[in-house]
Amino acid sequence: MSTPENEIAAPNFVYDIIDADLAAGKHKEIVTRFPPEPSGYAHLGHVKAITLNFGAAKKYNGRCHLRFDDTNPAKEEPEYVEAMKRDIHWLGYDWQDHLYFASDYFPQLYDAAVTLIKKGKAYVDSLNAEEIREYRGTLTEPGKNSPYRERSVEENLQLLEEMKNGDHEEGSHILRAKIDMTSPNMNMRDPAIYRIRKVAHGRTGTEWSIYPMYDFAHCVSDAIENITHSLCSLEFEDHRPLYDWFLEELDWPKPRPHQYEFARLNLPGTVTSKRHLRSLIEAEKISGWDDPRLPTISGLRRRGITPAALKTFSERIGVSKRNSEVEPAFLDFCVREDLNKVAERRMAVLDPLKLVITTYPEDQEEMLPAENNPENSESGEREMPFCNTVYIERDDFMEDAPKKFFRLSPGKTVRLKHAYYVTCDEVIKNDAGEVVELRCSHDPASRGGWYPEGPKVKGTLHWVSARHCKTAEIRTYSDLLSPDSDPEASYVERFNPNSLVVSEALIEPALAEAQPGDHFQFLRKGYYTMDPDSTADKPVFNLTVGLVDSWAKKMKNQAQK
Repeated sequence: MSTPENEIAAPNFVYDIIDADLAAGKHKEIVTRFPPEPSGYAHLGHVKAITLNFGAAKKYNGRCHLRFDDTNPAKEEPEYVEAMKRDIHWLGYDWQDHLYFASDYFPQLYDAAVTLIKKGKAYVDSLNAEEIREYRGTLTEPGKNSPYRERSVEENLQLLEEMKNGDHEEGSHILRAKIDMTSPNMNMRDPAIYRIRKVAHGRTGTEWSIYPMYDFAHCVSDAIENITHSLCSLEFEDHRPLYDWFLEELDWPKPRPHQYEFARLNLPGTVTSKRHLRSLIEAEKISGWDDPRLPTISGLRRRGITPAALKTFSERIGVSKRNSEVEPAFLDFCVREDLNKVAERRMAVLDPLKLVITTYPEDQEEMLPAENNPENSESGEREMPFCNTVYIERDDFMEDAPKKFFRLSPGKTVRLKHAYYVTCDEVIKNDAGEVVELRCSHDPASRGGWYPEGPKVKGTLHWVSARHCKTAEIRTYSDLLSPDSDPEASYVERFNPNSLVVSEALIEPALAEAQPGDHFQFLRKGYYTMDPDSTADKPVFNLTVGLVDSWAKKMKNQAQK
């Protein structure tokens, strides 16, 4: 099995289809579209659809339209439109001047509905919602025709116009396609085309009292925009016959758009339901749609995940027609792989233990050069202040250390990164017997932390100068839902109160000069990103991903087998 390091992009059946269509001369230009509903923020599942649609357009020198499916004004907000536009741009894609809304086509969609009525292919049904469900049948039993199915063309046209003008109450009528109530495909059993909704629309105001259903608006909008490849997630596979039926009955000129379905992205334990996420926001369990615990693109960005990592992740999992799950550890691997190249190295001590160098003059200070990123030769160096007192991580010291403990213990020598070799001479404890201070001696010849002529030292510790360090807030995240919660309970009830842990750390001065969104590797700790909540007095850093690479380890073990 290949390792993640030499893994190439996985197979993509959509590209195979496009290659064949171009070779056959079916299309001269490839036109795709990304059609989100503006009822929430885009999330990790949308990343796959965005990269596939915009990526295909880029690969084949075509174009990708951004079209908002704003056919349900009761759930849609301008905030969601702007957030999705911002997220797509952040991922590195641009729709240029091809920004559309389904509401742009409300007149054409209404005219198309009138055409279907005139052809005897649509009718106004006056059954209530419960009766419609009863008449629809089940997966094993055919449906039955509505008693209103044979209304005359004239009556249907009049009722539809009255519905449009707001003359009827919600739920009193719907416009349905007239197809086949005995079809084994439930989507073909006289599906709804228009329903009454007396809700003002963000773009059309109160002009309309009826709004088209997605299946109808989807295919007609695609056809209007001359979309060539309409890419949908796999749950729409059974809707494809209806997509084709509408365009056939409307006598749409050929070549018509064709719908292709791909498997959606499934990450175990990841909550992508807008409804459930909204419930957590409304219950004030999380701070908003950009909370770093959320899989929204805004939340991922704030947590510190990069667009390059998300696109690499999407490319590597490939595009198939079979649903499967992707391990979250693989996403972490892609994030870690990218941040390793771009994140500058810094030192932060999360659980400090005081270390005094008794052989270093108390009144002396110096600046020590430190590389910013060993993976990037152009990243340069910074200077770190040093004095006789520093802080190290508490778990980097053990009084009664086992043989293979290569960090600090009484009588043992370690390297302070970029600084000096130090040897622990004395351990200071408080009245409770807790270690509160270490007193060490140093070797002046080891300045810079690299001393080939000196003793062999296996342990290298990170540190911060006690005289110069700053205090920062550290935010560490875990699963949004409690792992042992009742799966039948609401998401508010299942919320994990420990999904965010806030602590303090001591950081080197250079970190205090960071800007929100800047990425860093805290040596030996993980990758962190400065949060927008940061202030001049107190910077805030989000843990993006740890250093432990469980995915790469798993792949290595499998390869060895």
